[in-house]
Amino acid sequence: MIHRVTETTRRSYDRIASRYAAEIGDELAGKPLDRALLDALAEMATSPVLDVGAGPGHVATYLRQQGVTVVSTDLSPAMCRLAGHAGLTAVAADMTQLPFSGDAVGGIVCLHAVIHLDTDQRAAAYASFRRVLRPGGLALLAFHTRDAENATGSGTSVSTWWDQPVDLTFRYLDPAAESRALVAAGLEVTARLGRTSGPGEHASERTYLLLR
Repeated sequence: MIHRVTETTRRSYDRIASRYAAEIGDELAGKPLDRALLDALAEMATSPVLDVGAGPGHVATYLRQQGVTVVSTDLSPAMCRLAGHAGLTAVAADMTQLPFSGDAVGGIVCLHAVIHLDTDQRAAAYASFRRVLRPGGLALLAFHTRDAENATGSGTSVSTWWDQPVDLTFRYLDPAAESRALVAAGLEVTARLGRTSGPGEHASERTYLLLR
């Protein structure tokens, strides 16, 4: 049985997929720190790498340009179709139950996607990450921590996005709590970086965790 929140998230991103790609598909051009972190992962991780919650595949495309064999996964089939049109291998998948065998990948990238999951769902996603990662595999996880209207640990719901009806919850996560949950799932936090937003980004503070 599909969790109701999962299904509403899937339908919401299906509705906005094309607009999302048009508005956000080139965002890495203005994010030098994100590119540097992806470059580091590309250098250290072995292929293949999963881009989880990949949207239209812009991060996966960047990784491929760095010589990485990458698979794009997203909950939204419409997003996966866009990634496929970009020449990527794309799989529609729930990150809490990734449809890959154990020890299948050398790396995972998951940028600002776990913010739609509640505590139990995030724990399931982290366990799924650990299961598919090879021993010594690396993961890069990013999430928002707070903004001017939302404190760390809170969430906000959105019912309209780009004039489309959606049903999405965005959570602002506590880096310490997420680190504990990741360790409980069997992942080691090897680096942690926080930054504020840059030009053109949603004005929030955000955290990046490198995991092994």
